[in-house]
Amino acid sequence: MAEKHGNLSINSDNIFPIIKKWMYSDHDIFIRELVSNGCDAITKLRKLEVVGDYQFPEDYKAKIEVIVNPEEKTLKFIDNGIGMTADEVEEYITQIAFSGATQFLEKYKDKTDKDQIIGHFGLGFYSAFMVAEDVHIDTLSYQADAVPVHWECDGSTEYSMKDGDKTTPGTEITLYLNEESLEFSNEYRVREVLEKYCSFMPVEIFLSKANAPQEYETIDEADLKEEDVVVEHIHEEAKTEEKENENGEKEVVEVSPAKDKVKINKRPVSISDIHPLWAKHPNECTEDEYKEFYRKVFNDYREPLFWIHLNMDYPFNLKGILYFPRINTEYDSIEGTIKLYNNQVFIADNIKEVIPEYLMLLKGVIDCPDLPLNVSRSALQNDGFVKKIADYISKKVADKLSGMCKTDRENYEKYWDDINPFIKFGCIKDEKFSNKMMDYILYKNIDGKYLTLADCIEENKIPKEDAEAEEVKTEETAAEEVADEKTEEKEPEKTSIFYVTDEVQQGQYINLFRGQGKDAVILKHNIDSAFISHVEQIKEEVKFQRIDADLTGDLKDDSVDLTEETKSLSELFKKTLDKQNLEVKVENLKNEGISSMLTISEENRRMQDMMKMYGMAGMDPSMFGGTETLVLNANHPLVKYLFEQSDDEHVTLICEQLYDLACIGNKQLAPEQMTKFISRSNEIMMLLAK
Repeated sequence: MAEKHGNLSINSDNIFPIIKKWMYSDHDIFIRELVSNGCDAITKLRKLEVVGDYQFPEDYKAKIEVIVNPEEKTLKFIDNGIGMTADEVEEYITQIAFSGATQFLEKYKDKTDKDQIIGHFGLGFYSAFMVAEDVHIDTLSYQADAVPVHWECDGSTEYSMKDGDKTTPGTEITLYLNEESLEFSNEYRVREVLEKYCSFMPVEIFLSKANAPQEYETIDEADLKEEDVVVEHIHEEAKTEEKENENGEKEVVEVSPAKDKVKINKRPVSISDIHPLWAKHPNECTEDEYKEFYRKVFNDYREPLFWIHLNMDYPFNLKGILYFPRINTEYDSIEGTIKLYNNQVFIADNIKEVIPEYLMLLKGVIDCPDLPLNVSRSALQNDGFVKKIADYISKKVADKLSGMCKTDRENYEKYWDDINPFIKFGCIKDEKFSNKMMDYILYKNIDGKYLTLADCIEENKIPKEDAEAEEVKTEETAAEEVADEKTEEKEPEKTSIFYVTDEVQQGQYINLFRGQGKDAVILKHNIDSAFISHVEQIKEEVKFQRIDADLTGDLKDDSVDLTEETKSLSELFKKTLDKQNLEVKVENLKNEGISSMLTISEENRRMQDMMKMYGMAGMDPSMFGGTETLVLNANHPLVKYLFEQSDDEHVTLICEQLYDLACIGNKQLAPEQMTKFISRSNEIMMLLAK
């Protein structure tokens, strides 16, 4: 073929600037595109062999070679795939955005198995011009009597094409790198990109450096392969040692037998694992393989808690593995990674259209050849199909978790402290997921036992005799309620579920509850505040209340009238503490060891949490109603002393100390308050020492 010059068939002379600057967000992605083209060329040849249109040579081994040459500032991509004729180069290369993959699939769609061809847009090859000032193609078609072709283009709309000198079927692409992109002639930089995008491509990929000195390795002769190049035969004599036998006599024994070894040219190691674990059937995978794959892909030394293997062929093709990682940190510092693949080609991390938001806290891989990608294969096109994929993934996760709770409750409980942030976040974000999981949410109580919501409701229901006692009302009260019911519908009776956010700080409240045989659940994660509000919206019969929000009737004795004590001590504390808005209650607590407590209503606490969340922590919560109540135990000697000796010289000291002690059990003291508390404590000890 005489040398031919022509113009690329495009709609605008500005196509190359668009490709170079805007089509691909990351310039290193050209490596993925060119390797993907090589994979497609090999896949096409395999399909031709399946339908009987081609016969592989006996020694054929599919592979892609990537060769860096820092001296010549070049980067080569070589495949031994289907190759191209001159006409095909004209058709596939010179017509930008003409996809040979699409045409090939259309021709053979009824004759081959699953579509595993990567390319669909015909633009991947031109990503090379993001980094190259000149691109050469040398190709030879698989067809009998085909003529090799050499093609060149310098990034303009003009190209040249002539007969080449390639002798084996396949394609070799040479990039002459521009000055801004010389990093891609560095072997370590290219390896980094290949491992990022091509670690699981369906063809073995080998990286080498041009003109690099030959490296060697020594192996046992028995492990020698036919393709190995032997440099030297090595015989190792048996190793012996002098040891003492049973009779105390010394003798020479063989500790290592003689070995025949060979020194060979170092075997190339493929960057690509062509059979990734997610592509296998779950029944074929062992526990060790799942753990090893996790370590390899995510570089996490901690073993995952468990995993979900996704394997679906209809109505769309999707495979993957989702791992629940072991975490020891709070929810807002968790960072998961879901790697998205298309036909084993890495696309991106955490594409939100495919991965439900709450699952982005997990680690895993998902491979879906049916994903509707954009032309750069780095993002998704808008498609309702994507929503179906996301829904499927969410459903499979819910099925796995609920199934584990039903059939493997012991392990489910063992994992619960680690996985509950994921599940609760999922319930808040996804209504369908919430509906599936609500009955399988566990609540750990103050004794370390795991309960479902139904268990919590059952153990917190008011006993029948108590409920009947509460129904006894005066005629006047009953009449008032009847009048109210006429004007507004009566709210359903709610079951209070008490919870703890800090077992240490709220320790005295926990002891008070334990003393009366009451229970509470531990909800100390950042996500729990939002989650209990979510549960209350769904389960109208439930109300969550922190253990120090109020004192229930069974923690105190209401049979004694404490009106006088309440009035007197309320005035005393307000005056002494200079807190006129402080609400003071005097109660007969059944635990005589507690002198004072501080309670904050559940509504006010949540209001304060919301204000902090929205950066309004400096606002005065009292604008939404009372903020805190000081509860004094009428059964405690100090409280009795204050009531009886209100004019004692140490009254101020005692009042301030009782108030701070109450605060400590409820929240952290402010720095100034803590300083005064310590100083006052020392003063009290000095009084005792006199």
